[in-house]
Amino acid sequence: MRQQGFVLWLTGLSGAGKTTIARSLEQELRSRNQLVEVLDGDVVRSQLCQDLGFSRRDRDINIRRIGFVANLLSRNGVATIVSAVSPYREIRDELRQSVNHFIEVYVNAPLEVCESRDVKGLYAKARSGEIKSFTGIDSPYEPPIHPEITCYTAEETLGESTAKILRTLEQMELIAVADRRFILESSNAQKRGRPNSIYLWVTEEISMPRQENLGFGGAIAVRFRVFWSRFWALARLARVGRFAR
Repeated sequence: MRQQGFVLWLTGLSGAGKTTIARSLEQELRSRNQLVEVLDGDVVRSQLCQDLGFSRRDRDINIRRIGFVANLLSRNGVATIVSAVSPYREIRDELRQSVNHFIEVYVNAPLEVCESRDVKGLYAKARSGEIKSFTGIDSPYEPPIHPEITCYTAEETLGESTAKILRTLEQMELIAVADRRFILESSNAQKRGRPNSIYLWVTEEISMPRQENLGFGGAIAVRFRVFWSRFWALARLARVGRFAR
């Protein structure tokens, strides 16, 4: 089955969690044997848009360039994830009209939460006047009115936000429906030096959308893998965490 390309556009304030979610999605989609590319706004600006500043006009040109590359990738069957502040609603709506299978994801976090996550100190520099035209401080951010997906990253875990997006892509039939899975998370994981969220697929991914296509022997093999994977999932759960709420 030929892979369906699409553009998953993550928009939100700096520090809202766009890049973190993008990388989590990339990992999960690759585990399903999807062709995936992530276009990070900061990286694209440093490589393709060095001639642009931060005026309204330059910001719009930057987003159009990212959208052009994303659309090329999508047309060739690549699941394309864009992580960019893209503060203006008009240019995002323009892309919605020109890009095939455009899915807008609003990564929603309060400004104070974004500032508390700012390890580079960009918000502090913006408030002191060292950085001009910084979105959320002295330059506006226009939130989406009707995004396909909203992730409330101050309230949701990374696993919950990732799973929400994957479910929507499955419902839109842009990716195959995965087998049931558990997401394990340890509340003290960071203190133990482990990743904050631990993803454990309870069953191996199957490249076909429906298991009935496997035949009797294939179905038996799949059920065995399900049993074995769940056994190890429960064993892992007992050691490192709890079921995500």
